[in-house]
Amino acid sequence: MIHGRAEVARRTELTAFLRNRRGRIAPADVGIAPGVRRRTPGLRREEVALLAGVSVTWYTWLEQGRTINASAQVLDSVAEVLRLTAAERAHLFELVHPAPAVPADGRISADIQTVLDALEPTPACVYDGKFDLLASNTTYATVFPELSQAPRNRRNLLLQVCASVVSGEPLGNRHMLPRMVAVVRANYARHTGDTEWSGFIEQLREFSPEFAALWSAHQVAEPFPEVTSFQRPPVGEINMRATALSVVAVPESQMMVYLPVTEEDTQKITDFCRRE
Repeated sequence: MIHGRAEVARRTELTAFLRNRRGRIAPADVGIAPGVRRRTPGLRREEVALLAGVSVTWYTWLEQGRTINASAQVLDSVAEVLRLTAAERAHLFELVHPAPAVPADGRISADIQTVLDALEPTPACVYDGKFDLLASNTTYATVFPELSQAPRNRRNLLLQVCASVVSGEPLGNRHMLPRMVAVVRANYARHTGDTEWSGFIEQLREFSPEFAALWSAHQVAEPFPEVTSFQRPPVGEINMRATALSVVAVPESQMMVYLPVTEEDTQKITDFCRRE
């Protein structure tokens, strides 16, 4: 059982998530007349309870994060009423039935480094659950000096992307940021009450208004292959398909392989590395 600060943080996260999601469902979407005295948008607690087939007290306690008997079947009913995606449903289950995060020391084995090196000249690295850079090959280190050469406490992709948005000199496309924040939000469910995680999130909220707005939206998602673009003067924009592979030996970490989209992108990476 989780106690103390972690329990308070978990309850806060669960409450905010459920309130956010029921606030997004219009009464008309589920066949309920909006009425004239509705003070806030979305569904009321008693409406969610009715549609999910549970008592108002039970749902209220769920939203408050209290210790209750919440079976998978009942949580599925709530998830269906709130129209949660698969990632959001998993997030709900994680918050209601938290499993302790597996401690990780951030060290990468020699075998993982060998794999990264074998992928040369394709940029590749390993990030942890909040996008701290744990290891990389030479090409990645050359193409992304913002991370590879940064002090260890700033060697974080999410932090660097936020900093680039604030400075007006974007490291990559702006569409990267919402997806990254959503991934971190999903991972945070296993770290409520962890001072390292909470301190990192608070730092970004104070530093980046865009991050703060995205964090308040409570979007959750899993990483997936996508094409993104990075600005690398003087060669210009390089388009790469970022493919994430789980590293089982390091909890929540992922090996990210940046595959050039075209031959022109491959040549730009080569040209950039030659200049450095």
